[in-house]
Amino acid sequence: MKNLGQAKPGETVRVAKLTGEGALKRRIMDMGITKGCEVRVEKVAPLGDPVEVHLRGYALSLRKSEAECIELA
Repeated sequence: MKNLGQAKPGETVRVAKLTGEGALKRRIMDMGITKGCEVRVEKVAPLGDPVEVHLRGYALSLRKSEAECIELA
């Protein structure tokens, strides 16, 4: 299954599942990324870290390790 870390800039995707454990999963959910949420990838840094996304009316930067814990539909 594809994860958010593999999405390309300009792509709009839907979250299918969060695979992180414990505090990491809670942190991602606290940022507003939940199952069914629509996320648009704005930018990816040259080395892939961080990833800038836009969701629920605001922009958010995620570490690549965090983005890889978000599986897409």
